[in-house]
Amino acid sequence: MIDRLDAMRVFVTALDEGSLASAGRRLNRSPAAVTRAIAALESHVGAQLLHRTTRQLRLTEAGERYAAVCRRVLTDLEEADLAVTGNRVAPRGVLTVTAPVMFGTRVLRPVVGEFLKAYPAMQVRYLLLNRMTNLLDEGIDVALRIAPLQEANVIAVRIGEVRRVLCASPKYLAGRPPIRSLSDLAQHDFIGIEPTSPDDIWSFPPLDGARIPRTVRVKPRLMVNTDEAAVSAAVDGEGIARIFSYKIQHEVTGGSLVVLLPEAEPPPVPVHLITLPDRMSLAKVRAFMDFAAFRLKADFDCTRLHPKDRHSSRDRLDAEVSRRRLTPN
Repeated sequence: MIDRLDAMRVFVTALDEGSLASAGRRLNRSPAAVTRAIAALESHVGAQLLHRTTRQLRLTEAGERYAAVCRRVLTDLEEADLAVTGNRVAPRGVLTVTAPVMFGTRVLRPVVGEFLKAYPAMQVRYLLLNRMTNLLDEGIDVALRIAPLQEANVIAVRIGEVRRVLCASPKYLAGRPPIRSLSDLAQHDFIGIEPTSPDDIWSFPPLDGARIPRTVRVKPRLMVNTDEAAVSAAVDGEGIARIFSYKIQHEVTGGSLVVLLPEAEPPPVPVHLITLPDRMSLAKVRAFMDFAAFRLKADFDCTRLHPKDRHSSRDRLDAEVSRRRLTPN
């Protein structure tokens, strides 16, 4: 008879290690033994879980669903053992955390590193994904959301908010008509981020006392498929980009980008750490939520970008233009 829990551990280890041979080394088993355990599990559930090649393992659709369940089962069993023994002082085990790619790279990743130093018995699966994740189906313990919350059945800790801003480089703006209102944008080049269209419409809040949002039709001269490419192109002077503030914080602080028309920005977008109610009972989840929320709230200045950017971006731009005009060629 198959030892289902053992087979689940083998299956999850193979996924984490990326190959049957690596899983065998970690579990001190032969590759053949690992193969037999996974084959027995597939036979038991009546579905193929993995596509096997000589170089990699790839989950089938059924395997993706089953892997998430296996991770939850193994984690719950570990937590149950800790609860019985009373050994809950130091959180331990594997924690799965997800965040959008650029926020996860620029803002949250250092916090994850600090967390691992503070809790030596912890491991973190850190998944950076530019899509909405399903915490239950994908076996995710904690997710960072940059959007108004849609889920009603989650525990959420608000850590701040980000702005959706227009930005460009002083290099680009120095030789172009000044931008003092949305109507001035018609004379400028834009950087689009797919899935934008070649003929796109950007919406802005209505003027005070009005109800109808203002719109600007833009025809991006450059269209890219990543935020990183859009930021790089904006810094290089290719045009104006519209992007979340945290993605350009370093560039604005360093002076390679300036924020345009902050008075025309839509309301800031909230940022939350979320988890499922049953996950919050786990020591490792509580520890990370408390640890990350405290640190992110403490220095979360993504809404400001620069202490004086709302008042001085035009002054800084004028100074840059003057410097360029006074500098001999």
